[in-house]
Amino acid sequence: MGNELKDALLHDLLKRVSRSFYLTLAVVPRTIRTQVGLAYLFARAADTIADSHMIDVTRRQRCLDLFREQFQPSGSSPGALEDIQAALDTRQPIEADLILLTRLNDCFTLFHALTPTDQDSIRDLMLTLINGMDMDINVFPPPASSDIVALPTLKELDLYTYYVAGCVGEFWTRLSIAHVPSLGHWDAATMCERGIRFGKGLQMTNILKDLPKDLRKGRCYLPLSLLQQHQLTPEDLLTLEGFQTARPIVMQLIDLTIEHLDLGWQYTLSIPRHEIRLRLACLWPILFAAKTLRHVSASIGKHDPNIDVKMPRKEVYATMLFSGMAVASNTLLTAYYHQR
Repeated sequence: MGNELKDALLHDLLKRVSRSFYLTLAVVPRTIRTQVGLAYLFARAADTIADSHMIDVTRRQRCLDLFREQFQPSGSSPGALEDIQAALDTRQPIEADLILLTRLNDCFTLFHALTPTDQDSIRDLMLTLINGMDMDINVFPPPASSDIVALPTLKELDLYTYYVAGCVGEFWTRLSIAHVPSLGHWDAATMCERGIRFGKGLQMTNILKDLPKDLRKGRCYLPLSLLQQHQLTPEDLLTLEGFQTARPIVMQLIDLTIEHLDLGWQYTLSIPRHEIRLRLACLWPILFAAKTLRHVSASIGKHDPNIDVKMPRKEVYATMLFSGMAVASNTLLTAYYHQR
């Protein structure tokens, strides 16, 4: 029954929820695959709750709070999970996310079958991720609003990127050290910090890539304090002139993102060459991020706020092919990484 449940959740359901992550999970070492896959399902469920714009903010926040309570040491409550499903399940536009919400009890069954240490790792991760979702709900306006709201300062942006991605790098690192014997020599504090910066770099790349799209949704991740230095408002960024004026801010954030990713690159190359699966699981996202950032820089040079950046599919496949062939060569990989 245990293996059947695991297959149903981490193969069938996860593949429906996110095919791209399902493919990535396939290269994750077997010793951490269950923990990583389950953590993803929990995070996806929380994200579904936070993004359920068909219900009002107060109700969404209540459901998110209920979900948060399921990760307290006191344990999960089937009744609370049913309350979440009752509030949300008829309103989800994506069928897979609806199915995930109805399978939360099964997810917690698999969760409680993990070792106490692994449970604590997932618990800490989820409580941190939900803090980021709280920021989303409480800082940014609802979709129906015509307002554009910016994060106040660079400090808030840094905190946000930790909540939604940096903590994932920390979780991944602690899990890997605990379950991959060849990482026993890693200094946990140093590598966790690099893992955090790795995650922040990936999130900053997504933020910069989606900047025009998010602005049209009323979300501005360029800190208000930086905008004010250039006599800009968030609304100004929707105009060509305003977007041109904001170019130095975007370039500053690109430089910060590169700093994050460079530490993530050090992290990746610290993985022993024979740990091919673990290397690929880190190589793919950081190489995709580096190449995406190059496209972002090119689009910023065009000064057009209406350009949505997307990495071409053929470039994705080419990157996967090259990294697969060069996975054991730090020299070749580094030369490829620095092709910005």
